[in-house]
Amino acid sequence: MTAYAYPLLIKQLLTAPIAQASGQEIVYRDLRRHGYPEFHARIGRLGSALSALGVRPGDRVAVMDWDSHRYLECFFAIPMLGATLMTVNIRLSPEQIAYTLNHCEASVILLHPDFLPVLRQIVGELQHARHFVCLPDDGALPDGLDWAGEYEALLAAADPAHAFADFDEATIATSFYTTGTTGAPKGVRFSHRQLVLHTLNTMASLLLSSEHGRFSRREVYMPITPMFHVHAWGFPYVATLAGWKQVYVGRYTPAILAQLHAREGVTFSHCVPSILHMLLNAPEAAGLDLSGWKMIIGGSAMSSGLCRAALARGIDVFSAYGMSETAPLLTLTQLKPPLSPTDPPSEAELSVRTAAGLPAVLAQIRVVDDSMADVAHDGVSQGEIVARSPSLTQSYAKNPEASAALWAGGWLHTGDIGTIDPQGYLRVVDRQKDVIKSGGEWISSLQLEDLISQHPAVSEVAVIGLADARWGERPLALVVAREGAAVTPAEIRAFVQDFADRGILPRYAVPEHIRLVDELAKTSVGKLDKKRLRAAFDGSGG
Repeated sequence: MTAYAYPLLIKQLLTAPIAQASGQEIVYRDLRRHGYPEFHARIGRLGSALSALGVRPGDRVAVMDWDSHRYLECFFAIPMLGATLMTVNIRLSPEQIAYTLNHCEASVILLHPDFLPVLRQIVGELQHARHFVCLPDDGALPDGLDWAGEYEALLAAADPAHAFADFDEATIATSFYTTGTTGAPKGVRFSHRQLVLHTLNTMASLLLSSEHGRFSRREVYMPITPMFHVHAWGFPYVATLAGWKQVYVGRYTPAILAQLHAREGVTFSHCVPSILHMLLNAPEAAGLDLSGWKMIIGGSAMSSGLCRAALARGIDVFSAYGMSETAPLLTLTQLKPPLSPTDPPSEAELSVRTAAGLPAVLAQIRVVDDSMADVAHDGVSQGEIVARSPSLTQSYAKNPEASAALWAGGWLHTGDIGTIDPQGYLRVVDRQKDVIKSGGEWISSLQLEDLISQHPAVSEVAVIGLADARWGERPLALVVAREGAAVTPAEIRAFVQDFADRGILPRYAVPEHIRLVDELAKTSVGKLDKKRLRAAFDGSGG
C-alpha cells in the first residue's frame, strides 16, 4: 500500500464542512438559499458542465459577476479542474478588461447580463474566448451574444458526482490583475498550495485574538469586498472550511447591505474604509442595530475618526494589511492584554485598531533601509515593508522585469513605508509614491488624514503633495464635510495645529493648503485615487 500524500488542493477545503455536516446555508440576496450538501453537488455539476465545454487542465476561465453563490462555486470548481480561475475586475474600462482577458488567454467567460454591454464592445478584440456562459438571476438568455448556455440549465444537465482528480499542488489556481496607477495591469497568480496555506494561516491568525474579534463555528459571513478583488481577501475559502453561513450581496447598495445584515444575522464582514463610511452614513442603516458585527478594514488605512464612529455603532472594527501580491493577508490588528475594548475607546485602543497589526501566522515582516538592513523597532524609525510567507505570488504573468523588482533580494517589496513598535505592531506610514517630501523631511499623508478625520465636521479626507518652489512639496488636504456641517479651511488648520502644539505632529507637517470638496476620486476597488487627485489639483499626476 502507498500512503496518500494529501496534496494541498482547493478541493481539500471542502472536506471539513461536508464531513462535519454543517447545517448552515449559502444565501444570495432574496433569490436563493441552499445548504452545504447542495453547494457541494453544484460544484460537481459546474465542473462537469465546464468539462463538457472542453475546459481542460491549464485552461483559463474568466468570471464577470456580482458577488453571488455562483461566484463561490467558481472559486472551487474551476481550479479543482486544474484550470485557472481568472476574476475580472468589472470596474475597469472596457479596454483594460479586453487587455486582461487577452493577456491571461481566457478561453471561457462566465458573464452576468449586466456586463453584456461591456463585452459587446470588446468581443471582437478577444483573441482566445471560445465560449460564453450567461449568469442571469432570472434564467433568461439575453440577445446579443452567441451563448454556450445559461448557468442553471447547464448545471441541471450536468453530473453532481463529477470526479475531481488530484494533481500537483503547485498548479496555478487563480489569476487576477492589479490596478496600479502606472502602466498596464499586472497579472498576479496563486497556486493551490498557496491558497490552502493562506486559508489556514488566516483562520489561525483570527483565532489568536483574546480581547476582541473572536470567531467560532457560528459566524454568519457577508463579504463587502468584491470577489474579484484578491479572492474577496480569501475569506470565502475560510468561511467554507469553517462551515459558516455565507451571505452574498450581489451588487452593493446601502439598502441591500442593511437588509441582509438585519435579516440574516450577519456577524462578520470586511471592506475598504470608503465602504464602511458609506454604510455608517447611509439613511437605510440609520436605525440598524450593528452591535456584534465584526468588521476587518483593509485596502487603505482606517482613520481614527472612522474607527471611533464604527465602534460607537457597536461594530467590532479592526485593521488588516496586505496587497494583491500577498493573497492578501500579511498582518492583522489584535489588542494585546492588558489593553481591552472600552466604551468610549481609549486613544491607545484606537491606535492599535487602526495600525496594520501583528504578523499573520507564518508571515515574516521586516522594515528595512535602502541596504535591506532592519530599522529599529522603536515605532519611529521608518523604512520599506518587505515580507515573506508561503502565500505570496512568485511572479507576475509574462513580466520578468516587474517580477525581479518585486522580489529583489529574496523579499517581496510592498512599496509601503512603515514602522514597527516595541510591541511588534506594524504601522504603515505611507506609500512610497504618496509620502510628501518637504524641505528634506518626510510628511505622512496617512497621519494627516487620520488627524483631520477626527474633526467632528469632517466626513472624508485625502492628503496629497502640492508642488512648492521653496520646499519641493507641501501637503494639500482635500476635505469632504459631513452632511449639514459647516466648517472652514481655517478651522481645520487650527484643529491640526493643536496636534502640532501638543507634539503629536511635526509643526512643518501642518498644511497651509486646505480645500473643501464635494467628493474624492476613488479607484475601482474603493481606495482613494491619489493619482487622479494629484492630476486634478496639482497637475502632476505622478
